[in-house]
Amino acid sequence: MRRNLCIIVFLSLVTLTTLSVKGQEEFIPPPARLLTSFPFKQFSGGVVVLKAKLNDIPDSLNFILDTGSGGISLDSMTCLKYNLLQVASDKTIRGIAGVRNVKFTNNNTLRLPGLKVDSLNFHINDYEILSSVYGEHVDGIIGYSFFARYIVKINYDSSLISVYSQGSMKYPKGGHLLKPLLVNLPIQTARIEEAKRETVARFYFDIGAGLCLLLSTDFATDSLKFSPKKRMRNTQAEGVGGKAYMKITTVKEFKLGPYRFRKVPAYIFNDDYNVTSYPYLGGLIGNDLLRRFNLIINYARRDIYLIPNKHFREPFDYAYTGFSFYDMNGIIVITDIMEGSPAAKAGFQVDDIIVAINTNFSNNVQSYKNMLQNTGETFRILINRNGELKMITMKVKSILR
Repeated sequence: MRRNLCIIVFLSLVTLTTLSVKGQEEFIPPPARLLTSFPFKQFSGGVVVLKAKLNDIPDSLNFILDTGSGGISLDSMTCLKYNLLQVASDKTIRGIAGVRNVKFTNNNTLRLPGLKVDSLNFHINDYEILSSVYGEHVDGIIGYSFFARYIVKINYDSSLISVYSQGSMKYPKGGHLLKPLLVNLPIQTARIEEAKRETVARFYFDIGAGLCLLLSTDFATDSLKFSPKKRMRNTQAEGVGGKAYMKITTVKEFKLGPYRFRKVPAYIFNDDYNVTSYPYLGGLIGNDLLRRFNLIINYARRDIYLIPNKHFREPFDYAYTGFSFYDMNGIIVITDIMEGSPAAKAGFQVDDIIVAINTNFSNNVQSYKNMLQNTGETFRILINRNGELKMITMKVKSILR
């Protein structure tokens, strides 16, 4: 360290005493090259889903693109379906709902449109609950193993992903450069204001999380110190290991770089499995907030470049109905109802089966969720309760305002 300091001082003196020197020679990497571009779609909460093929399997598979994943993974049912060799390991993965030992399927090739990514070791996990939440089968999650090899642009205006080789890249004007810590997962510093108190903390930068903010109870009570009068609702969310029960509320203001967001929905969870290692981390920033920027993710330089997009000022999802529903083998089943919510007041019950919303009989989870975010609208929802059809009318409104 002393030697490095001496070198810095020496260079400073050289700069001061040789004013005729106009510049210095510098080796720079070659320019990044565009390798491919392809479309993606979004699940609720802004989660990015792309189509890819595995090895020589002809079927297209659904993968979630996730900076919150420290590797790359496949669903256990997908592995069984395609008879992929599974190898036991002593490695474990940890999420908000549990810790589990995982197997691997090694030396696989992922085929994206216009790009082949080889020598990939997928860990194997059970994504049945994610498939139920989104209403489409989730075959895997693409994380660090992919981001570490390329520069990735995600354009939420055009729903287009562009993949570049590593190299020098000039970022466009009009954005802001973040320099997160990066040890497999990017960790970003941000500010939260609540109860006239501003708190600076570190958060996972997690585009695979379909929410705005997820905060640990330790962080919420020790650092934010919500007012006892703050409105909070009991709910549940899904993660590695299954369901986790938590509360939902809002924070007064959240600031990421120079960008400010007010009344941001935040889930508060008991970090029983020490995912955040509080006080090291306060929680995570999810993609219902991050999708408001077009992103350039450059792990080689530890850069994430944000450019506000057309979604920047869209309203947040304040849990406008207060119920959750899953796709269970093609049947849309209500699994959770928040106390005091529009759904509870309308008379819905857990295990009610949604048959249609207004005239929409599509049985499509994503379609129904999108409809039910139209605050102020009144919906007629046809349900099946114990074999009897019943029509329930519900007005959609925020449960947090």
